[in-house]
This record gives sequence, structure tokens and C-alpha cells, in this order.
Amino acid sequence: MSLKITNECIACDACRDECPNGAIEEADPIYIIDPDVCTECVGSYDEPACISVCPVDCIVSDPDNLETFEELKLKFNQLQVEE
Repeated sequence: MSLKITNECIACDACRDECPNGAIEEADPIYIIDPDVCTECVGSYDEPACISVCPVDCIVSDPDNLETFEELKLKFNQLQVEE
């Protein structure tokens, strides 16, 4: 599943620089994660990098975008081809 940023976001910008897919964008007033681009760092890291750097723990699983590990891996591979 993709991740999402909750309203507790303080817009500190730490997560955006850590995202290997560029899935995190600045919005008003909080940042957002594009579910079409988020792979939860599958293919890049062992765990989502954005979660590990978030100072307020506002990045959670998005129940509206459920995906298996295999689907996330396929999405990662497709994103690599598009670059």
C-alpha cells in the first residue's frame, strides 16, 4: 500500500528529500504522497525512508491504496523504465 501524510505534518521538508521516487510533494498546509509513485521504498530501501526521518511520526499506511509487496515491486520496476 502507499503511504500518506496525516494532518500532524509540520511541513519540515525532511521526508521529501529522502523519497527515492519523488512521490512526496509540498501542498498547503501539509505535504502529500502521490500513491501512483509511492512504492514504500520497495526496490530502494528495506523500509520507507520518509517514515524514518519524520520528526512527528505523521506518515502512515494509506488504507485507500492497498498494495502487496509484489505490486509495489512491479510499480518500482515500471517507474525505473519510465526514467
